[in-house]
Amino acid sequence: MELQESQVFCPYCGEPLTILLDSEDSDAEYIEDCQVCCQPMVVTLMSESDGSLSASVRREDE
Repeated sequence: MELQESQVFCPYCGEPLTILLDSEDSDAEYIEDCQVCCQPMVVTLMSESDGSLSASVRREDE
């Protein structure tokens, strides 16, 4: 299991957040609360062509 850090911005409060991505969870989607405002964000993990992971976040109500 390899963890990779990724920086995202909360879609509610706009604060930068560092989240850990697990290489075994590629192409997954899960809910994680913002570490600042505690709102639920939907985190989507995507596998890149070079084998790395990237993450995007959106509001739960989008």
